[in-house]
Amino acid sequence: MVSADDAELVRYERDGHIATITYNRPERLNAIDGAMRRGLNAAFTRFRDDEEAWVAIVTGAGRAFCAGADLRGEGDSAGEFAGTFWERPTVNSFESGWEIFKPVIAAVNGYCLGYGLTLVTWCDFVIASERAEFGFPEVRIGVPTIVGAIRLPRKLNWQYAMELLLTGDRIGAARAHEIGLAGWVVPHDELMVEARALAARLVRGAPLAARAIKELAVRTADLPMTDAIRFGETMRRVAGATEDAAEGRAAAAQRREPRWRAR
Repeated sequence: MVSADDAELVRYERDGHIATITYNRPERLNAIDGAMRRGLNAAFTRFRDDEEAWVAIVTGAGRAFCAGADLRGEGDSAGEFAGTFWERPTVNSFESGWEIFKPVIAAVNGYCLGYGLTLVTWCDFVIASERAEFGFPEVRIGVPTIVGAIRLPRKLNWQYAMELLLTGDRIGAARAHEIGLAGWVVPHDELMVEARALAARLVRGAPLAARAIKELAVRTADLPMTDAIRFGETMRRVAGATEDAAEGRAAAAQRREPRWRAR
């Protein structure tokens, strides 16, 4: 159950087809406690289920994107689970791999550490303020980085990934861009303008086709080529039978902008 207070810790706002999810605990550098975890999960569930939300931007209030888990906070920052340890699900939030195939942009405005960086590695696009700092500090407090250690070496050169994971050092925005962690570095005051401009470009595409493309990219990463192509052709037939596909063909024939319906 998500209370009004939990929801205030993570704001969800939608303007047209673009949703903005904001970590909103600036006095704690947006560090995640139990209440904020509930708010985050509720916000991403809302984005996933909102048919009018085609793209999300994730950012933080104040001078941090997210400083990781709140070690002094109340509740479980990883989430609450029924059953014993052995019965806990391994995928329990967007950070740990919830299947949301709508595009997600991380607009990193400041400190992006621990859980914050874990979420960023699951986003499709990363736009960093010149003030952004990235790091996995877990090794310095005696605990292993889990999802970050699984995902980061798949996104970056092995040595760059392991340097972040095993030293606990922070890197700035320029270095994040250099190693491929951030796609763009922009002046701090232009961060949200640039994020919204990218989101506006993304919503020009057919939303169902975009979801199919992202799902193909995710699911076929470890498939043999023939199996990947067969899966892709199946997705093409499914997407090709939708109203979006019919509208796309009509718009092309009439030389006009398509009016997507996402159903």
